[in-house]
Amino acid sequence: MTRLRNIFGKDFDFRKEVLGKDLIAGISVAVVALPLALGFGVTSGMSAASGLTTAIIAGFLAALFGGSRYQVSGPTGAMTVILIPIIHQYGPTAIPYLGLIAGLIVIAMAFLRIGNIINRVPWSVIEGFTVGIAFVIALQQLPLALGVPRAEGDRTLPVAYATVKNAFVTGVDWHVILILAITLVVKFSYPKVSHRFKFKIHIPASFLAIVASLLVVQIFSLDVMSIGDIPRSIGQWQGDQISFGDLAHLLWPAFLIALLCAIESLLSARVADGMVHAKVEDRYHPNRELFGQGLGTLVASLFGGMPATGAIARTSVNVRSHARTRLASMFHAAVLLFVALVAAPWVSHIPAAAIAAVLIGTSYRILNPGAIRESLRTTKTEASVIFITAVATLAIDLIWGIAIGICLYTVLNRKNSITR
Repeated sequence: MTRLRNIFGKDFDFRKEVLGKDLIAGISVAVVALPLALGFGVTSGMSAASGLTTAIIAGFLAALFGGSRYQVSGPTGAMTVILIPIIHQYGPTAIPYLGLIAGLIVIAMAFLRIGNIINRVPWSVIEGFTVGIAFVIALQQLPLALGVPRAEGDRTLPVAYATVKNAFVTGVDWHVILILAITLVVKFSYPKVSHRFKFKIHIPASFLAIVASLLVVQIFSLDVMSIGDIPRSIGQWQGDQISFGDLAHLLWPAFLIALLCAIESLLSARVADGMVHAKVEDRYHPNRELFGQGLGTLVASLFGGMPATGAIARTSVNVRSHARTRLASMFHAAVLLFVALVAAPWVSHIPAAAIAAVLIGTSYRILNPGAIRESLRTTKTEASVIFITAVATLAIDLIWGIAIGICLYTVLNRKNSITR
């Protein structure tokens, strides 16, 4: 074991005590990642199977070749925001080509060492971006949460407004609302109960909430929509769908996907290093991380998945579960593969409303109202950047949100330096 450790360095540690912690962390993350992967797959316009495939393939490759010990990758809400209008316009058959181009762009960024530049995005812009993403994720769940069709369009706010308006006209399915409420209640109340009674066995609240909703549906034979069948096969080649005649139309969307992949992944890795107070020599390598993320997106998209990024929520769970090396993220992918091959028939019965509730709860965790209130109490410059970036991300789109935030940060800080 010592010889293996010398070969792989600090990124891998094969001692029993470290392997045990990484295995437990990987299982914990997989339990949390399963509903998120399924949910983002459905929300994007692809499928639950596509989301699961992405979490397995991109999660494993990005962990193996990336630059962070703690990063967990897969489908995310931010990527879903970009994919929804693209899939709406070009259809799911465009994803293999988009993923191929985007993956190659991110890999090129790694070789050009652009990760060092992206890594300098101000924290106030990142916080505003995160707030905007949290609201976008929550609003995307309204069709599943209300049991009504999604309104036409690709802008988050107009689509959400039209969806709610249509719900009042056509009426909502109260069985769906019931499942939504049960899932949310269990998700938010279980951690408090667990802490109060000091349960020795840790069960992720999202997993328990989904199990509870599934039991209610099965026991009372409620007629609600489920996430649908998940094939017991992962990694089906989709490269034959690529048509190079679409290059002119898909190049710009692919660039946006690549840019988001790079920004969100490096942001997530920065957050992880901050959580563990990593020493300088132990911090993640931004350009290596870009290479791993680009490779993960490329391969996942060609084999039935979709573009992926580092996932802040899952990475945070990985750190809190005491992961020590990148093996924890690789174990997470292996556990999800086992679920896909063995437990797919059970997973397919999960109510879609329960998935929506889990994603709404996740958006609340990402939002972290307490941290936002504290951030807004800092300087007026920081508060303004956070607020404007969040509004732009929600009202326009993710890339414009970041661009506007960076420009505003630069202008305000230059103005402050002149007045001094």
